[in-house]
Amino acid sequence: MQQHLLNYILHLADNVLILSQRNSEWCGHGPVLEQDIAITNISLDLLGQSRNFYQYAALLINQSAENAAKPATEDSLAYLRTEREFKNCLLVELPNGDWGQTVLRQFLFSSFQSLLYKQLQGSKDEQLAAIAAKALKEVTYHVKWSSEWVIRLGDGTDESKSRMQQAVENLWSYTGEMFEAADYEKAVAENGIGVDISSLKAEWHASIKNIFDEATLSMPQPAFMQSGGKQGIHTEHMGFILAELQYVQRAYPDSSW
Repeated sequence: MQQHLLNYILHLADNVLILSQRNSEWCGHGPVLEQDIAITNISLDLLGQSRNFYQYAALLINQSAENAAKPATEDSLAYLRTEREFKNCLLVELPNGDWGQTVLRQFLFSSFQSLLYKQLQGSKDEQLAAIAAKALKEVTYHVKWSSEWVIRLGDGTDESKSRMQQAVENLWSYTGEMFEAADYEKAVAENGIGVDISSLKAEWHASIKNIFDEATLSMPQPAFMQSGGKQGIHTEHMGFILAELQYVQRAYPDSSW
């Protein structure tokens, strides 16, 4: 059970770390200054969430005597694991695309996060419950911000609507993985620690449809859903993300400034 819990925490941490890294690519490149700052702040929120999860994961790892010589830290978990060791969903590692695709991805994922964290607040694991309660306040803003952009662009000009509909087509086949439970997710849910993510799908789908209707965007037809990220099988983009994210630590191991 301990290994399932550890994998679950790493999965939650990896999701928000990788999305934070992706969003940070907009820093200095946003469409207007206010929104440049907004997407950067969201990146920092997600980074903070990942730190809380990684710190808890390191604490669990260091309970084992075999790790006493070189204990795990939040930095070692973020910077020294390989691509196959990361357990994030494929959705968060996809390229940003244009502004519309970025805000749509944020809306799709934050809407899922909101439902997840609401239930995770009731976890038997007090540490997980506390992290979820803190993160939920941030995610509530992320949903509001991203949904407003989806509506603005979807119900905007012909060009913005076309781009948003294309973004929907590009991203939709990666949303199903959020609700496909890995073995570690099933185990922690059965023990009252994690969340039965399959139970979130109907409410998530309804909330997405409400915003899409207001944005005059069409919901995609049921289709094959991509998966594999939760088991460490990623897209070709993941290696490039880690090459940038981990470069300094790997080039100058254990350096400090």
